[in-house]
This record gives sequence, C-alpha cells and structure tokens, in this order.
Amino acid sequence: MPSRNHLDKVGRKKKKKWTEEAMERALIEVKSGRCTVRQAAKEFAVPKSSLGDRVSGRVTPGSRSGPAQLITSADEELLVEFSLHMSKHGFPLTKQQLVSFASSIYKRQHRRVAFSKLGQTWWLNFRKRQEKNITIQPADNAVRGRTTCVRKEAVDQFLHLLSTVMDARGLRDKPHQIFNCNETGFQLGRKRVILPKSASLGYKPTPGSRDHISVLACFSAAGEEIPPFIIYSKAYPGGVCYKTQGPPNALYGWSDSGYVNSDLFKKWFLKHFLLHAPKGRPLLLIFDGHRSPLNLEVVETARSEDVVLLCLPPHCSHILQPLDAGLFVLLKQRFAALVGDGCATDTHFAVSKKEFSGMFKETYQVAKEEEGVRIVKEGYRKCGIYPLNHFAINEGHLMASHSICPAAGPSLSTSAQGVHNVGELTAAGPSS
Repeated sequence: MPSRNHLDKVGRKKKKKWTEEAMERALIEVKSGRCTVRQAAKEFAVPKSSLGDRVSGRVTPGSRSGPAQLITSADEELLVEFSLHMSKHGFPLTKQQLVSFASSIYKRQHRRVAFSKLGQTWWLNFRKRQEKNITIQPADNAVRGRTTCVRKEAVDQFLHLLSTVMDARGLRDKPHQIFNCNETGFQLGRKRVILPKSASLGYKPTPGSRDHISVLACFSAAGEEIPPFIIYSKAYPGGVCYKTQGPPNALYGWSDSGYVNSDLFKKWFLKHFLLHAPKGRPLLLIFDGHRSPLNLEVVETARSEDVVLLCLPPHCSHILQPLDAGLFVLLKQRFAALVGDGCATDTHFAVSKKEFSGMFKETYQVAKEEEGVRIVKEGYRKCGIYPLNHFAINEGHLMASHSICPAAGPSLSTSAQGVHNVGELTAAGPSS
C-alpha cells in the first residue's frame, strides 16, 4: 500500500515554470497602467509575489532568484570569453583548469575568506547557465610519451592556426617577434670506472648526486635569445656562486621534480621574458602548454602586453619545436665534451649541482655564436614555422587521421564520465 508521503507527492501540483521574458512583459503591462499585478500575473503565467517585488523595486528586473552567484555575471562572461579565446589559440581548457581559473577570480574578490576552490555544484550550475556558449567534448586520443608518428591532422590544424595568427597580426616578415621556448633536461650522476675484479671488491664509490636539472631556453626565429632559465630539483645548490658562475642574466628556480611547473612558468614569463623581449609588438610565443600549465595571471598579462600565446598540439613537440630540431642536440654534445663524458648517450653527466651553472655557461656560448644562430634558424625552417611552410615536415613522421600508430599507448576514455574528467571546453556548435 502506498505511503501517505507518496500519495501527497503524487497529488501535489508541480509549479509552473515561467520565463524572464514573460515577467518583463507582465512588468511593462503593470507599469503602463493597463493591468493590475493580479491580472498581469494571471495573463502571463508568472508568480504574483515575484511580479509585485519587481513592481515595488524590492527586486531588480532581470535578477536571478536564489542565493547569490559566487562569481558575478560580468566575471562569468569574461571567463567564458577567456575559455573560448584559449580554445581558438590551441589551449582548450579542461574542467579542472576552468574551475581553477574561476577559483582564482573568486579569491581575488574575497581575499579575507578562507577558501580552497569552487566545487562540483558551481561547475554544474555554470554549465547549465552557459550551455548556449560552450560545450564539453572528449579530448583527442593521447599517447603516453613521444611516438615515432604523429597525426597529420593535428599538425595541419596547428600550421593553419599559425598561418591565421601570423596574417592577422602581421608577423609573416618579422622573425624577431616570433619566439619559441622549450625545456631540456640534464640528469646528473657519477662517472662509471672500469676496475680489475679483485680491486672492485674493496672499491667504494664516492657519494654523488642523482639530481635532475632542466633549462628553459627561448629563441626568436631570427636566432636572438632570451637568457636561459635554470631549474634545479628539490632545492638550490648551497651558496650563491652558482648565480655568478652561470650564463649572463640567467634566471634560476627550483621545483620538486626539477622541471618547469605552472608557478615557475609564471615567474619566467612575468619577470624574465617580458623584461628581455623586444619592445616591438605584437610578439608570438610558441610553446608546449600541455607541459607548462598556464596561470590565469600569465594569460591576462599576455593579452595586455600584446603577446600571443600559441600552444603546440600534444605529443608533437619533437617535430614542431624548433629548439628540439637542432640546438638542444648541439648543447648536449658540447656539454658532454666539456664534462668529459664522450657522447653521453645515456644523458647522465658527471657534474655536481654547484658546478652545473658554470659548465653550462661555457656550453651555452655556442648558442650566441654564428653556428648556434644558424642552427636555431634552421630549426624554425625544419618545423615549417618560419618561413611558414606546410610541406617542410617529413611526411614519414606523420600518420593519417584514420591510422593507428603502433607505438601508441592507451587512449583516454570517451564515456560520459570520461568526458567530464578529460574533456575540453570549446565554442558551442556542431563538432567537426
């Protein structure tokens, strides 16, 4: 037998939904004197109390009912504009990134409030409010690590986007204003020695480091450099001599992994790149944004400084990064020769943290020499970035969109739940 509560729910009438447009029309009729509040509410099917609140001025026409939004409507519109701008420039945002950016906006407006980040309820309400402007789609199938072949479609889309940006900003003949930044790593370790079997029994290797150090380098298509950013793992080396021994005007930082992260990229862009970059505008900065997650402050500053941020497609850096195409190979060879590790094929270098900056300074000089400048320019040419050339890339590195690369790893989920977790925000409309 059904319970009393169940019968009450069945017999209860559902509230009629009303639209803001109907409320506005009812309000016009009342203010013109053609209808009373009761008559207008009945004619346009809107709540009499809500209409009365708007007539008396207790509620502003057009305002939403319920609790106040955590982010104002104006800021939310800017957030949508920002997400669409990022999508058009190769940075489609994931749910986590957009919530993080929204949380940053909230924190700036409520500095004294203890707060971590906006939650799932805000996200669901945001999607509902903005369903006409944005949609969420599964991200492209990802490959774990670099593969020997890259989707031709992804490369073609990037070069088309690059062509559009160059034409729109008048950069076709301005190599001094086109930059690429990229990161390369140096694994520090001990030298291996060969000893007689008997001697090896009592041999104790001296303590050595297993640290990782990476260098964020940035060069223009004309071969001009932004001083390097040297990133140590876990902590800076002891003392301050590493700064005086390193390359002129170099920037230093550290992270747990020894690789660039969002905070370090923000530090590099705001305090280093803009300081040493040419004064001419606009500037174009091409980089792997998937490895260096963008900070909201970086994007806002880039827009105000007229710097166009252009993201490379995932897992394509080995064929689209100009510095990967030549300069980094030369730097590793010179560094290995200087350290005395021969060809250093295992990428481990017998040098300490304290010694690294001084030895890298000598290695880095090659980038400023005629040979280094030539190699940087050649890297841009090989990647088809400058001069812009859609046919410069070796077809052997590309695969057709319908092909399956034998080296590919597991693809990301495209289930409904996976879409929420790994999807990317794009402009609303039919998917291509």
